[in-house]
Amino acid sequence: MTSLDIIIPVYNEEQALPLCIETLSGFLSGQMSSYEWRIVIADNGSTDGTLSVARGLSENNSGVACVHLDRKGRGRALYKTWTESEADVICYMDVDLSTRLEALLPLVGAIEEGYGVAVGSRLLKASRVERRTLKREITSRCYNLLIKLMFLTRFSDAQCGFKAVSQRVTRELVPLIKDKAWFFDTELLIIAEKNGYRIKDVPVHWVDDPDTRVKVMGTAYEDVKGLLRLRFGGIPRPQLID
Repeated sequence: MTSLDIIIPVYNEEQALPLCIETLSGFLSGQMSSYEWRIVIADNGSTDGTLSVARGLSENNSGVACVHLDRKGRGRALYKTWTESEADVICYMDVDLSTRLEALLPLVGAIEEGYGVAVGSRLLKASRVERRTLKREITSRCYNLLIKLMFLTRFSDAQCGFKAVSQRVTRELVPLIKDKAWFFDTELLIIAEKNGYRIKDVPVHWVDDPDTRVKVMGTAYEDVKGLLRLRFGGIPRPQLID
């Protein structure tokens, strides 16, 4: 039986977290019962009651675990949980469940088929996107175009908070990632593709969250800095393992 860890990074999400875990665990129990699954809540430096809520959920649900980090950073939370996971397939998704869960089966299936990384993409023709503002749409498309121009990459959507990786990738590539914030995803994808790891784009049904905590312009600035670091500093190469 394939083992599956699903990471939910959270920062000050005490209100959204219980519904997320209820919805996700219900879906996994019903639609993915053939997997040995576990949900891991990764609280990265919350200042509200998120950690208390997360611990309560883990104590009352055998399929839920909780990890706490003292510092903020989605990349930091993913780095810790991914590298510590022993599951065959390791995923992450946003706590708001903006991506409809029906896409989880093909996402995980791609890793089982031999892909190193599977990426939910809002930019494929088969994808459906709702309630996204024009500003966010233009910023996203320009950013992904910039990645393609700078690195000649093939993946279509670097920033979608819905990804899966193989155990091999967590051991060989994740330790090479320097960014511990929002650029973590992009850095992983560029490193993976440029080192010959197969990446699968998966179409998704995405409903944008108007209460998102992402500061678009500040994040975009940091992303561009990260792209320039990789472009002129070079792509790191993994020390391959058997």
